Amino acid sequence: MTVPLVLMLALSGCTTPSPGFPAAARQDVTVDGMRFAVYPRGTEAQVIRLDHLRRADRGRMPDLMMRAAAQATGCRPIDNSLTPQGGPHSAVALVDLRC
Repeated sequence: MTVPLVLMLALSGCTTPSPGFPAAARQDVTVDGMRFAVYPRGTEAQVIRLDHLRRADRGRMPDLMMRAAAQATGCRPIDNSLTPQGGPHSAVALVDLRC
């Protein structure tokens, strides 16, 4: 296997949804210049930030993730339902939705 192929396979795993979202269809959205992959499932969605997070953007990330979920699903995110997976500045979060 060549190095570029190995690198491509390694990077493709970065946006794989959690085991609870295996059949969810990926929706790619951009909110204020930040790219996200959103995996909707019923009344929730998993949001994965695709871009590097600068320190200056940390404070606005919860709002951007909520907006990404809304844009991708057409549903309204429930206030204060964003749950980062793996720490407060994680690239992955779950959002509860009202559809």
